[in-house]
Amino acid sequence: MQSKIAVNASLRFVLIGAGLYLSWYFLYELILKPNTLFDEWLIHQLVVPAEVLMNWMGYQVNDYSSIDIGFKSHIGVQGSLGVTVGAPCDGAPLLALFISFILAFPGPWKHKIWYLIAGVAAIHFFNILRIIGLALIVSWNPDWLAFNHDYTFTIAIYGFVFFLWWIWITRFATKKTLQS
Repeated sequence: MQSKIAVNASLRFVLIGAGLYLSWYFLYELILKPNTLFDEWLIHQLVVPAEVLMNWMGYQVNDYSSIDIGFKSHIGVQGSLGVTVGAPCDGAPLLALFISFILAFPGPWKHKIWYLIAGVAAIHFFNILRIIGLALIVSWNPDWLAFNHDYTFTIAIYGFVFFLWWIWITRFATKKTLQS
């Protein structure tokens, strides 16, 4: 009987999680991406705080006002080439994946709501730190950008999201909710 409950809970999780993520994917691909400024707005929400933090850390950032008209998408240490933050790196799919997982995984709703808000904020902040890291890497040695962008920071941010999922599973998904 217990294995049947586990199979049903696992199947329910997979179906709900896949349904939520596929809903996000189609919403994004069919409506948000082609018809709105969603990605540009989200990138701006990453670049502006990254500039503030870099200035706070003592770095002078490049002025890209001649390139960035409206929303900002470029950041770099003064004297370096800097980096351009594109739609694939704005974190939207990762945020959607995190939200889908938490909503699909059993747990009390009173915790899901605050955990979703805190998790999305934490992932967004981690992405800001990632952008700062890439901008600093370009200022130190531009040849290191591709490797660190493709591997180091990809592993780091996905590892961080898995860590948040692990916290949810071990701290908030009780045995009672896992068996229902």
